[in-house]
Amino acid sequence: MDIKPYEHHVHYYETDKMGVAHHSNFIRWMEEARVYLMSEIGFSYKRLEEEGIISPVTGVECDYKVMVNFDDTVLIDVSEEFYNGIKMTIKYTMTNKATGKLLAVGKSRHCFLNNEGRLVNLKKSCPELNEKLYGILKE
Repeated sequence: MDIKPYEHHVHYYETDKMGVAHHSNFIRWMEEARVYLMSEIGFSYKRLEEEGIISPVTGVECDYKVMVNFDDTVLIDVSEEFYNGIKMTIKYTMTNKATGKLLAVGKSRHCFLNNEGRLVNLKKSCPELNEKLYGILKE
């Protein structure tokens, strides 16, 4: 499945006095891109929670390469680094839409839990999502 990059237009409120996006926003944009990815594959986070599964962030990192400014459009490509049905690591590559410059590279690590907070294996508890994630994230 070919998923277009998520696009984020940098808002004024996301910047500092110099018009540069605050570093914490990159983590928010990664989350936006992850939620977008889930919607694009036809299995939204809302649906995941309706199935009784949550996917908390267990770790996050971001390497900043170039400053991002007010009014820039950031393209965020989402790819998979690790997935086994219980845990996954997602990689984010952020580029400037106008210039193509690499802005940042990030990762987020997740697990899948039931409503009681116990680990679940999507292969057994939600095979439809497992197939979708395995299909896109392993391509």
